[in-house]
Amino acid sequence: MYIHVKVKAGARKESFSQKSEDHYEISVKEKAERNQANTRVLELVSEHFKVPASKVRIINGHRHPSKLFVIAFNQ
Repeated sequence: MYIHVKVKAGARKESFSQKSEDHYEISVKEKAERNQANTRVLELVSEHFKVPASKVRIINGHRHPSKLFVIAFNQ
């Protein structure tokens, strides 16, 4: 499953909102330095979809606010 995520790093509080079926907006407290924000976003996405963090990967947008994730569900 592919999802599009718009990330706001360095926010005052964390939030996770769904804008459409496969588009999400996530705010995290971590700064966009040394992969801290990406790591936290991976954790939040894995918690939301109830899969291990190892099943979630960033496909595109490692250094940009708009990211494309793939989630591998067990079949």
